[in-house]
Amino acid sequence: MNLTRVLLDVAADPKGLIGLGAGLAIGLGALGTTIGIGLAAGRALEGAARQPEMYSKLQTLLLISIVFLESIAIYSLVVSLLLIFTF
Repeated sequence: MNLTRVLLDVAADPKGLIGLGAGLAIGLGALGTTIGIGLAAGRALEGAARQPEMYSKLQTLLLISIVFLESIAIYSLVVSLLLIFTF
């Protein structure tokens, strides 16, 4: 099916736009979170390889940063659920 036709069909129905917005919210939120966690873990492993004596401090900082990054994914999930169930 043609992508333009699908988007026009979605745009004709308000529920379709809500679904599209919810999908974009959770998709982009998860993508950003995944990239952020990957970069943070990579840098922490690189730092631990350079200075093994700093491993415990790096691990603590990595876990704190992962918690903050995961909160972004949870916010995007909440936004998408609000879009789906309140309209």
